[in-house]
Amino acid sequence: MDQKHIVKQMIEFNQATFNNAYDANVLLQDQFERVANTVLDQATWMPAEGRKAIDNWVEFYKNNRDKFKDYIDDSYKKAETFLAG
Repeated sequence: MDQKHIVKQMIEFNQATFNNAYDANVLLQDQFERVANTVLDQATWMPAEGRKAIDNWVEFYKNNRDKFKDYIDDSYKKAETFLAG
């Protein structure tokens, strides 16, 4: 087999593995967020500023998680382009 073909298969395997792990992580984090929101909704002692800080933290984390995914996807595209050329 051609070495480029083997490397391309390895990259595709790594990309699929990363995507599966990322998707599982997203599901886990989203589930935890739903549970945390349920608990926080019932926590009458939590001040509004504290809840807002937690919501901002969650939104910040999600945005950066998505940016990380975009960065990784872009890296895989660059690797595929390099191997195709």
